[in-house]
Amino acid sequence: MIDAVVDFIHHNLGAELAVFIAAAFPVVEVRGAIPLGISLGLSPFDTLVTSLVGSMLPVPFILLALRRLFRFLSQFQPFKKLVDRLTARTLAKGKQVKRYGMWGLLLFVGVPIPGTGVWTGSMIAVLLGLPLRGVLPTIFCGNLIAALAVLLLTQGVAALF
Repeated sequence: MIDAVVDFIHHNLGAELAVFIAAAFPVVEVRGAIPLGISLGLSPFDTLVTSLVGSMLPVPFILLALRRLFRFLSQFQPFKKLVDRLTARTLAKGKQVKRYGMWGLLLFVGVPIPGTGVWTGSMIAVLLGLPLRGVLPTIFCGNLIAALAVLLLTQGVAALF
């Protein structure tokens, strides 16, 4: 089944575009895009660069538009509950960011575990009111750390077989 999905993506989108698109999605980001790129036959370097660029694409939009989007959606009762729940959940994940500021954000984005990454890190930065000037480079550096960790794990696991 997985082989069929990978084959479909590879032949219809091309490996680079598939990795780029996958990396831009929340949850997937570099953590899923790098193994995808390697499985599609991309070189480790091409996979790393493509997944980094793809995962960073949504960050400026999140940083600049999230607060306005949440404010707009909160005007409508069904969405207000969703926004409140998402805000509370995101801030609960961001305790280390609140405590350590930019260093906490770097670690939050850089540790490749479920629930962390550029999407959640960007949301936390906005909700905590961190200065946007420093947030983008911090998120990029954290994302680079996560991408390198995933790439090393992917290459190490592949070398075992």
